[in-house]
Amino acid sequence: MKTRFRDRTHAGKELANQLTIYANRSDAIVLGLPRGGVPVAYEVAKALNLPLDICLVRKLGVPGHKELAMGAIASGGVRVLNYDVISWLAIADKALEHIADRELRELQRRDRAYRGDRPQPEVCDRTIILVDDGLATGATMRAAIAVLQKQQPKELVVAVPVAPLAGCKTLETEVDKVVCLSNPEPFYAIGLWYKNFAQTTDEQVRNLLAKQLATAS
Repeated sequence: MKTRFRDRTHAGKELANQLTIYANRSDAIVLGLPRGGVPVAYEVAKALNLPLDICLVRKLGVPGHKELAMGAIASGGVRVLNYDVISWLAIADKALEHIADRELRELQRRDRAYRGDRPQPEVCDRTIILVDDGLATGATMRAAIAVLQKQQPKELVVAVPVAPLAGCKTLETEVDKVVCLSNPEPFYAIGLWYKNFAQTTDEQVRNLLAKQLATAS
């Protein structure tokens, strides 16, 4: 099994090469999914000369196995659940609500930490390039899609370095375009396809957003 990307910076640069038709467009914006999607999105935004912002979503991890998503939540009360996982593991409603409440508090904390006083990005009638560092179950990405579609973008593009082929096919029915560089099978986990998959910190997210904002202004 070979790693596909050195790190998220490398993945973002490669992803940008497949998105050049969106370069320098006044109606386009790149949105990264914190935290790991932001370094990838930063490289895409920098290469395409586009604004960078975030789309806040929180995964609902299975009790005791938080990397396995049973769903996700996003701002605006959006909740996407993976009923197959919930049923398979017999997860009680009480446990689900407890985790959802905890993740909502973290989502609100991150919004304050990352955005501060800056307003939410304008989405209506714009081309949105939604970036993450990969897809596993796709629950987090589907929650982000649900949030953005409520705001009526002109075009919604999902761009990720690596994902299972089945996950990409599912998303193709929900957005205008899916760009994915690699569909390894068996997939196992996103981190296996990166040589360096160290956790992205809050400070790194803030710094990358500030850096791109300073470049654009």
